[in-house]
Amino acid sequence: MELQLKRIVDIIVALIVLLLFFPIWILVAIIIKLTSRGPIFFIQKRPGYKSKIFNIIKFRTMENGENLMIKRKEVMKNDARITKIGKFLRRTKIDEIPQVINVLKGEMSLVGPRPERIESLKEYNSEIFKRLDMKPGMTGLAQVSGNIYLDLHERYRLDVYYVEHYSFNFDIRIILRTVGVIILGEEKYRGCILRN
Repeated sequence: MELQLKRIVDIIVALIVLLLFFPIWILVAIIIKLTSRGPIFFIQKRPGYKSKIFNIIKFRTMENGENLMIKRKEVMKNDARITKIGKFLRRTKIDEIPQVINVLKGEMSLVGPRPERIESLKEYNSEIFKRLDMKPGMTGLAQVSGNIYLDLHERYRLDVYYVEHYSFNFDIRIILRTVGVIILGEEKYRGCILRN
């Protein structure tokens, strides 16, 4: 029942965000095209629920050709590969807004483990694979518990914790803290792990 409610809320909120932010989509698209070479959107294959592959959609925030997300070369806060507008888009999470399309298609949820690169699956053990027992999210427990200040294995641990302790109320708390992260920044929640 809670998962059905989660899906209904996903659809309603995604539609609202899509319509409400559409003028911002147009503005962001124009700025991206005017300030750097390359496509407006960054599209990449990612493993989703039960390892099913889908195309994640984001606004491009890095120099063209730098969006490959090379293994062991994660994108950090002051990464030189990020464009000037990209820094703002990442800080405000606006770069993630196009993922409402993934949500409407049922490939993602508003809340869940963030989708990793396909290559990451090779490093998964049976415990880490549990993070794929829920649809990936636009935001998640790791994203509101320090995110870039956490190492990869800590993020995985938090993802598994979320899957094992999922509740609709937990989702609401993560969404509310996501608003806090957008306003105050990720460093404000460094070391403040949310528990259900």
